[in-house]
Amino acid sequence: MTWKFKIATLALAASASMGAFAQEVTLRLHQFLPPQGTIPAKAITPWIKKIETESNGRIKIQMFSAMQLGGTPPQLFDQARDGVADITWTVLGYTPGRFMKTEVFELPFLTGLSAEDSSRALFEYVQKNAMDEFSSVKLLTVHTHGPGLIHTKQPVTGLESLRGMKIRGGTRIVNNMLVKLGATPVGMPVPAVTEALSKGVLDGTTIPWEVGPSLKVHELVKHHTTFAGGNGLYVTTFALSMNKGAYDKLPADLKKVIDNNSGIETAAFFGRAMDEGDKTGREIALKAGNKITELEPAEVQRWRRTASTVESDWVKEVSGKGIDGARLLSEAKASMAKYTK
Repeated sequence: MTWKFKIATLALAASASMGAFAQEVTLRLHQFLPPQGTIPAKAITPWIKKIETESNGRIKIQMFSAMQLGGTPPQLFDQARDGVADITWTVLGYTPGRFMKTEVFELPFLTGLSAEDSSRALFEYVQKNAMDEFSSVKLLTVHTHGPGLIHTKQPVTGLESLRGMKIRGGTRIVNNMLVKLGATPVGMPVPAVTEALSKGVLDGTTIPWEVGPSLKVHELVKHHTTFAGGNGLYVTTFALSMNKGAYDKLPADLKKVIDNNSGIETAAFFGRAMDEGDKTGREIALKAGNKITELEPAEVQRWRRTASTVESDWVKEVSGKGIDGARLLSEAKASMAKYTK
């Protein structure tokens, strides 16, 4: 064997060794909103860039928006579990009754006015009380949106004006709340709202400000109802989940990159994006000439009293399934109190 051949062989061996050490991986992330939506544009995209930078380009994440990989939004969590996608972002309430411990955060008037605060609170609560609901995936984080409100074609100035309206509710908790408030709930994932409003299937919808622009809600309705005081009407819970096998295959240093971009600070980052999106969505509605009605404290108290049975219904229901609903409700309220600024 010539010295040149020996050197070439050693070089090839070294190259192969370095290639094995510098393993590269491409992950597919699937989510249900168009790419210009608040979370895809302002949270997921910078989150992806941060991971790619911190991994020196060894992790690449491709985002597939608006269900490009197939299926429906309620199937996204299982797509992460089953490996249809490596990572998914979805609304937990799209699979009613599955995340019963986590959904306590969706109860009326439980959370404050900041998605960053409620996202931190939710993450801590889930870590302490509900991780068993995510045992089939590698949970990266959970978060909420900002305060939910009501957007309608006709003004809602009190309980009486809401009664009989067909209002979209995104989760079973919100739908139950709408029933108590006298509306007719129509359950559907948020991407279906635009068509439903335009065709008259809906008189209005419950969503936070931030999602309005991507759905063109400010063009389809002219009235928005908000609530005085330090609590929002409701929030929805979300999860960013990873396939366990995809995570387990990563070398230790790349697992660390994923871990460093998971957890409570990632929850807060996603929540901040929601808060900024709320400001933008509200400004767009105002520029469109829409009317924003803030219900006064006395009227808000009427709504709170009317909706309070949603809370007792939830405690009773989950307690019937062997879950200590009263304790979990207390834990959720304590977590919110800890993180509310």
